[in-house]
Amino acid sequence: MEYATLLLFVPACFAINMAPGPNNLLSISNATRYGLRAAWLAGAGRLLAFAGMIALASAGLAVVLHTSQLLFTVIKTVGALYLFYIAWQLWRAVPEAEGEVQAGATLWQLARQEFLVAAGNPKAILVFTAFLPQFVDPRQSMALQFTILGALFLLFELVAIGLYAWMGLGMKRFLGQPRGRRLFNRSCATLLGGAGLGLLLSRRV
Repeated sequence: MEYATLLLFVPACFAINMAPGPNNLLSISNATRYGLRAAWLAGAGRLLAFAGMIALASAGLAVVLHTSQLLFTVIKTVGALYLFYIAWQLWRAVPEAEGEVQAGATLWQLARQEFLVAAGNPKAILVFTAFLPQFVDPRQSMALQFTILGALFLLFELVAIGLYAWMGLGMKRFLGQPRGRRLFNRSCATLLGGAGLGLLLSRRV
């Protein structure tokens, strides 16, 4: 793989990783509710889902999602409903006392939540299918190139998880009153609900 290709790929990839979406919003919300460490470690679920999607794109199996309207509709509907469920939980969440880290969710549960949100978005695998191949040279080893590009994508995603979780921690310190945290939780719930609605109305590209 040529360095010129990587110089084009890195900034474009990082921009995609840093774009505010359901998973990055989850990192902010989890950091405010459970702390920085929990939000950061929970991102492992997201990375696992994205790694699977990259593998599917590399194997060419994503073409099934492109051609099957039924499969696309089923995945996006389940994903949207799950986002609505998370939004409802956030809307009803009881703000914890100042300085208290909210209990009630294990790291496994938070990681599973991240995984399901990522896996329930068929647009994500379409991004991998449309974006990554632009930087692949068919004259060279496809598997090796997808491995390199996929590894870089996951590395930048890990950075995005940390940055958004850090933003959430900063907001937790700023929102010192239960009323403020309730407003923040409901704002996140509204945004996640909007993301779910957008996913429900989305079409294949």
